[in-house]
Formats: sequence, structure tokens, C-alpha cells
Amino acid sequence: MKKQFFKDKRAVTPVLSHLLLTIVAVSIMSLATSATFIITTNLRETMGERLLVEDVWFEQDSGEVNIYVRNVGRVTIQVAAIYVNKVGQLFNSPFNLEINENKWLKADFDWLSGESYYIDILTNRGTHIASYYKAP
Repeated sequence: MKKQFFKDKRAVTPVLSHLLLTIVAVSIMSLATSATFIITTNLRETMGERLLVEDVWFEQDSGEVNIYVRNVGRVTIQVAAIYVNKVGQLFNSPFNLEINENKWLKADFDWLSGESYYIDILTNRGTHIASYYKAP
């Protein structure tokens, strides 16, 4: 009776194949879940980034442009670059803004009175805040 029980192995192969298929499916789903979490976390941080330019002052004495910015988003903002007419400019870096914080961002460039300038502020997460401003 015992010998006959061990010789009948017809059910072992389907059980092992179902078990292997379950392990593969769970592994793939865990990888997909991890990838989705990583992608959406970065996307959420980028979407929560809101920077508001409240005022722009063209200083005649120093030749600087002072930009008053406020973080109205849900994440801390770090300014990566400032472009004036699509040319990178020096600024007071590192420049970080906590949530609901406001500061003066100072850019060094030679400007002419009466001219319009396209000022673009770029954050580390890739958000652009840009507009045209006219020097007095």
C-alpha cells in the first residue's frame, strides 16, 4: 500500500507549476508596486512645488536685480538657476525656501533702463517660474 502511494506522482507536477506561477506573479507585482511608488513620489513632490514672484527690483547702485519670492507649495524649494533672456546668471546660492517662507533672490547682471527682460527661475525639481519684467 505504501509503495503504491509513493509511485502515484501525477498530482505533484500541477501543484508545483501552480506554486511556481504564484511566486512569479507575486514577484512581478511587487516590482511593479515599488516602481509605481518611486515614480509617483517624485511626481507628487514636483506637483507640490509652487513658487510665486511677488516683486522685482532693479537696483541702480549695485546693478543687481532683486526678486522677492514666496514658497506657496507643499515642499521645500531649492533654486538651481536663474536665466535672464535665456542666459544663466550668478545669484545668491544656495537658495532654499521652506514652506510659506519668502526671501529676496539676488541676481547679478547688467541691465539697461527701459528694457524688458525675460527672467526664468529654475528649481532643482525642474519647475520654471518665468515672466517678462521691465527695468525702470
